[in-house]
Amino acid sequence: MAQKLDYRQDLAEDAALQRRRYRELQRQSRVFDARVRTIGVDTEALDAQIKDRKIQEATQRAYDDTIAAEMKQNDKILCILDERQKRDSQILNKAVNEFRQTYQQPETRREFDLSDPQALKKDTPARLADSDPRCTISGLQKFMGEDLNSENRWKFQKEQTREWLLQQQKDWENALADKKYADDLHDQHRMELDQKAVNLQRIDEETRRAICITTTEFNKALAADIASRRQLEKQQEDEDNIAEISNLLRGDLLSENPQQAASSFGNGRVIPNRWKGMNQDQLKEIRDVQLQQVLEKLRLEEEERQRNAEWDRKRIQEARAEVLFERHQQRQNRELRRTLDNLNAQLSQEQKTRQAYIDEEVYSNFPSGQYYTQFNTTSR
Repeated sequence: MAQKLDYRQDLAEDAALQRRRYRELQRQSRVFDARVRTIGVDTEALDAQIKDRKIQEATQRAYDDTIAAEMKQNDKILCILDERQKRDSQILNKAVNEFRQTYQQPETRREFDLSDPQALKKDTPARLADSDPRCTISGLQKFMGEDLNSENRWKFQKEQTREWLLQQQKDWENALADKKYADDLHDQHRMELDQKAVNLQRIDEETRRAICITTTEFNKALAADIASRRQLEKQQEDEDNIAEISNLLRGDLLSENPQQAASSFGNGRVIPNRWKGMNQDQLKEIRDVQLQQVLEKLRLEEEERQRNAEWDRKRIQEARAEVLFERHQQRQNRELRRTLDNLNAQLSQEQKTRQAYIDEEVYSNFPSGQYYTQFNTTSR
């Protein structure tokens, strides 16, 4: 097993060495070829670097363009928002000015009367009449004994008093006339209602009297009719009872005729209210059928018991086989584990021996001058 592992490792190292030699030969063909090499520069690497650089620049340029487009979009959005804010501010200022012009006029201010330009025009004169409460003694606007409109006032008061008295008298007369007319209408309406009540009472009494007479006659006729009907029903009931007793005495029910219980729906069906029970042959047939059913049930139970026993036996055999297989599998696993442990111990010992050989034999000598002369002889 250890020889197989060493052989595979040697093959892998040999393949890796061959790949490195092949890549070195290809590099030497490129470096030492005058057509491909230009003053010792690897043009393919430079072209790849230039290509990568161009790809990076294009990527950066696309990223910058994306950022610039986003900045333009943001600037446009900011301009739109600024215009909207200005428009909203103008609308708000306009609404505030309209509110002030509508609900905050100078006339509505508390101190407007102090600076009102029309204050003198709106002010009341010094004296409106003799009864002006502002005409005080110290004001010298009215003196004791003065009454400039006394004559006119007396005339007006007399005329007004006369008009009031005439109006009161007229109202009193109209009220008396209205009261008299209302009383007359009330008396007339009350008399009409009394007459209607007397007529209705008379008609009601006549109607009740006629209804009583009619009801009495109807009750008499109805009583006679009920009595005759009851007599006929009793006579009919007696005749029916006699006929029923006669039919029962002569019928198949009391005589226990088995044919009278036969149903018209089939030979095996009977009429329950006429059936008098089964005969001995029928009872014997039923007992035989029941006995056969019991025997059949016992046979089926025995078959079921044998089937269950067979299944139990098979299940026990399968369980025993499974246990034996598990034990065999465990023995194989233990054997395989023991083999792997031995193999791992052998490989560990071989690795230790190989490492000791490398440390003591391979890397035991110091490099000489010939070792350093082998450098700078390849394309690297």
